[in-house]
Amino acid sequence: MIDPVIVAVAVFAVLIVGLSKAGFLGGLGVVGVPLLALIMPARDAAGMMLPVLLCMDAVAVWMYRKEFDRSILKIMLPGAAVGTLLGWALWSFVSDAVVLLMVGVVTLLFVLDAMLPLRKKLEGLPPSKPWGAFWGGIAGFTSFISHTGGPPFQIYVLPKRLPPAVYAGTTSVFFAIVNTAKLVPYFFLGQLSVNNLSHSAMLAPVGVLGVLLGV
Repeated sequence: MIDPVIVAVAVFAVLIVGLSKAGFLGGLGVVGVPLLALIMPARDAAGMMLPVLLCMDAVAVWMYRKEFDRSILKIMLPGAAVGTLLGWALWSFVSDAVVLLMVGVVTLLFVLDAMLPLRKKLEGLPPSKPWGAFWGGIAGFTSFISHTGGPPFQIYVLPKRLPPAVYAGTTSVFFAIVNTAKLVPYFFLGQLSVNNLSHSAMLAPVGVLGVLLGV
């Protein structure tokens, strides 16, 4: 029998991520994987969430397909690729307990980021290309660990004062590419098991609904 508490937590976590991806809940999407990690191993939580995120990405990219900044993507995506590879290498050698600890640490850092003035100081720095590549790398790494690449991405992109639609489109395309790239390492790490994918299929409509409600 399916535990209704587990179902409720999973639906709530995915809905929050969907609403956040659409911009409605700001950075609250960072709690998605940590919430799921309360009811399952952190690796499985990240693996189950990835296909759901890709479904959300597909909707968001379609909605903003004509509104994104290619120059930002060219600067940040190479760094994101490096960050993804580093995340893959790290996860290949650490235990599930360490993975859970990493998810918790990353989440705590981003909660502190939202509460402390450090972000404002960083956003005041000139948005140079090396700076963009660096934060692209951090976004790729944290996205691999717990699907929380949004805050590092914002540190570089927000100072550019993009129009809202262009910002949303650039964010959508960036993370659609990053999340697609994570499919290969997640597969080889065993995170895309049949069990995880079956849960993903059930939760994907909830995530898509969250995106549509949050627009």
